[in-house]
Amino acid sequence: MGARRGDERGFVRVTFAAAVIVALTALIACSPPQPAAHAYTAPAANAPASAARAASDGDLARLTAEAYAKFKDLRDGANADYIPELAKIPSELFGVAVVTVDGRVFTAGDVDYAFSIQSVSKPFTAALVMQEQGDEAIARKIGVEPTGMPFNSIMAIELGEARSRNPLVNAGAIAAVSMVKAKSAKAKYEKLLDWYGRFAGEKLKILPDIYKSEAATNNGNRGIGFILAKYDRIYADPLESVDVYTKQCSIGVTAKQLARMGATLANGGVNPVTHQRVVDEQHVPKLLAIMMMAGFYDESGAWAYDAGLPAKTGVGGGIVAIVPGEMAIVGFSPRLNKAGNSVRATAAIHYITTALHANVFVGHR
Repeated sequence: MGARRGDERGFVRVTFAAAVIVALTALIACSPPQPAAHAYTAPAANAPASAARAASDGDLARLTAEAYAKFKDLRDGANADYIPELAKIPSELFGVAVVTVDGRVFTAGDVDYAFSIQSVSKPFTAALVMQEQGDEAIARKIGVEPTGMPFNSIMAIELGEARSRNPLVNAGAIAAVSMVKAKSAKAKYEKLLDWYGRFAGEKLKILPDIYKSEAATNNGNRGIGFILAKYDRIYADPLESVDVYTKQCSIGVTAKQLARMGATLANGGVNPVTHQRVVDEQHVPKLLAIMMMAGFYDESGAWAYDAGLPAKTGVGGGIVAIVPGEMAIVGFSPRLNKAGNSVRATAAIHYITTALHANVFVGHR
C-alpha cells in the first residue's frame, strides 16, 4: 500500500510539472513577436575591440568620405519646426567631421556651415558646473537618471523625485544654467560663450535669427522654469535662467568646431588643437556616463545598444559622439526623426564607429 501511494504521489508531481511546461509553452507561443527597436547593424561579435587607435590617416579619411557619400541622398525625416527659424534651414545640408586626440582632422560635406548647437550644448554647460562646483553638485542638485520621456517633458518633472532628472533634458539643462556662477544674466551668457569657445578652440557667436525665433516660442521652457522653482530645483531667477538657456542653444557651431569640442572630452579635457586644458580630467568620465544614458533623447538606449558610445544630439541637426581616449565623430544634417535626432548624422556616425569597432563595451584584447 505504501509503495502504491508513493507511486501515486510521484505520478501527480510528474503530471503537474508536465502541465506547467505545456502552459508555459502555450503562453510563449501566443506572445506577439517583439518589434525591433532600431535599424542599425551591430558589429560582429568577434570583431577586434577597437581599430580606432590604430587607424591611419588614410583609413579615417576614407571612412569619413564613405559615410558622407553613403548617406547624403537619404531623404528620411524633416527639419524641426517648433522653432520656426529651424524649419528654414536647407534640409539637404550634410557634413561629417572627425577630430582625433592628437589633433588630426578629417571632413566631408558641409562642415563649415554654422548651425545652432541646441541641445548639444547641454553637456558642455554641465561640464562648467562640474568645474566650478564639483561633479557631486550635478548629482545632488539636478540628478543623473534618464527619464524615459521626451526631452521637454513636464510629466517627467512631476513624476520624478529629483524633478530636474539630468542635465541633458530641458529641465536639468535649465537648472544647470541657473547654477553657473556669474553676477548677471549677461555675464553668465558671456561666460558660457567663452567656455564653449575654449572647447572649440576658437570664438563662437550667437545666431540672432535663431535666438529671436526660439525666444518667441519658448513658453514651454518658461513653464518648466516655474515648475522647477515650485520644487526649489532651480537656483536663479527662472525667467532669467530660461533666457540664458535659450541663448546658449542659439550659439552657432560648425561640424568641425563641434568635433573639436567633442575631441576635447575624448582627450580627457585637453583641447587637442590648442593643447590647453579646458576641464579637469576627473569630471570627464562622469559627463560621458550621463551622455551615454541620456544623450540621444528617447533613443539613448538603442544608441547605447548599437553603437556603445557616449553622444549628444540636438534638434539643430548636430550630433557629437565620443570615443574616449581616441576621437570625436560629428554629423550634421537638419532632417530629424521622430525622436529629434538627425537621420543622416546618426547613420554616418554609426557607420564610422562600426567600421572602427569603437564600441566601449567591447573589451580590449
